[in-house]
Parts: sequence; structure tokens; C-alpha cells
Amino acid sequence: MTTQKISLKDIDPIHLFGEKDSNLKILRERYKVKIVARGNDIIITGEEDEVNSLSKELHLLIKEVKEGKSIDKDELIYTIEGGPTYKVIITPKGPIKPRSPGQEEYLKALDEFDIVVSIGPAGTGKTFLAVCKAISLLNSKQIRRIILTRPAVETGERLGFLPGDFKEKVDPYLRPLYDALYEIMPKSKVNELIKERVIEIAPLAYMRGRNLNDSFVILDEAQNTTKIQMKMFLTRMGINSRACITGDITQIDLKDAEDSGLLHIKTILQDIPGIKIVYLGERDCVRHKIVKAILKAYEKVEENNK
Repeated sequence: MTTQKISLKDIDPIHLFGEKDSNLKILRERYKVKIVARGNDIIITGEEDEVNSLSKELHLLIKEVKEGKSIDKDELIYTIEGGPTYKVIITPKGPIKPRSPGQEEYLKALDEFDIVVSIGPAGTGKTFLAVCKAISLLNSKQIRRIILTRPAVETGERLGFLPGDFKEKVDPYLRPLYDALYEIMPKSKVNELIKERVIEIAPLAYMRGRNLNDSFVILDEAQNTTKIQMKMFLTRMGINSRACITGDITQIDLKDAEDSGLLHIKTILQDIPGIKIVYLGERDCVRHKIVKAILKAYEKVEENNK
């Protein structure tokens, strides 16, 4: 028998333990040890191998909490039941790993297919993981540039006249792509790569007429492309290029939802070799836990409507 004490001094224990200590209960069921939370410490007692295994897992979880994450019950179960077999993506931020079975399938698809279509609700990592993969490929010199694009479509609001030059007018639509980049690498480095045109961020309309070689191209918010725009985008791919198309088919802002290019390709492209369509769901959501509950509520309404 052996005992280890692990400090929780710099974190809020509820982000680690979960509500009503739900995560602690899961760990106690999985590891044959005694776990006691006392003040700012966790004390674990049991067979040496089990204690060491749990200690290693707890240190990883504490690291995530220090980075601002709350440990989700479903994610914890996924991790201790075997977790991802996918190798991590190495980024300037550090290693990025999938946090759900759906994310693992998505990352494997990004490795194996020329075109990946990721369909799922907000918070499932569609854009973030695609950007991580793009940065990783750029750093390993497998591609020469990254191109991020999305349609400039208003999300149900009339934004009215936007002042400034063209860049200032479209930047609000493209801001989520900048945010994803800034989360992975320092802002100064992102701006340097944009200035050198190694990274391009542009509205979808700018893709017309281009031939994109040696690139990783990400089309975000693809549910708001028309069928014609989607065909235009897909036919831009050049030699040694790959594409990732992401979107949420429950949030189409086009006047005619049936004209959505994302809805169209999920049917007509599903059997083409080299193309993979990955569906993410509420279980893959890695935002605040209440977002999962919200997504589940909306899914229930949609099922009832069907």
C-alpha cells in the first residue's frame, strides 16, 4: 500500500471534481484506491500501480483546469475508458488531443482524406481542430499556406451600413477565424504570417477564379454557402491541397435554406473516395456544460418536429 498527496492550491476544486463530486465518484469506481479530498489536497491510498496511474491522470486533469477548462463528466469517462488512440497534434500552444469519440474520428479524417466535411453544432471543435491541423501541417512544411474563408452572411440581424474600407467591413464576419488562430499561436506571429500571406483570411467571394496549390483550405460556416458557391469552392483545389468544410445545418441564415451548399454536398459527395463526412453532436461539445444541455433541448425539439 502507498499514499500520495496532490495539491489543488491553484485551482477551484469544483472544476475538477464536478458538481456534487460526480467526477470523484467516477474516479473511485475506475481506480481501486481510496480518494479523500481534504482542504487543498487530494490524498490517494492503495496499491502502488493504481495510485501512480490515478496520480498521472489527476495531474493531467489539474493542468487542464489551470488552463481554464472544467472537467466534463462525459469527457472524463471517455478518457479513463481508454481515451483517444489518436496521436496528439503538435501546435505552438502545445499538444492538442481529441476530447470525445467524435473529435477523434474528425482528427483521423483530417489525416486520411483530401476533403473533410465536419457537420455539427456550436462548441464541438469543428473550426478549432481544423485550424490546429492546418498549423501543424504548415510547421512540418507539408503545405506552404493556410487559407481560411467563410461567407459574409448576416445571422438573422440587419447589421446596416458598416463604416471603413472593405477590410473593416468584412472583418466582423471573419473574426472567429482570427480568434481560432490567436488561441493556438501568439498574436504577433499570426499577424506576421498574415502579412507574409502565408495565412490568408478572406470572404468566400474572394476564392472565385483562384487555383490553390500546396494549401490547407478551411471553409467555415459552410451552411451559409449557396450550392453555386460551394461548387466554386470545391473546384478551387489544386495540387497538394486539402480542404476542410465546417458548418451547422441547424443554423442556416440563407433566405432559402434548401439552397445551402452544405446540405447539398452531404448527400451528393458522401460516396466519393477521398472525401469524408464527419457528424459531431451534443456529446462532442467542449464549451460550458450548460451548452450541452441547451443543444440537447434544441435536438429534442427538432426530433419532435420531424
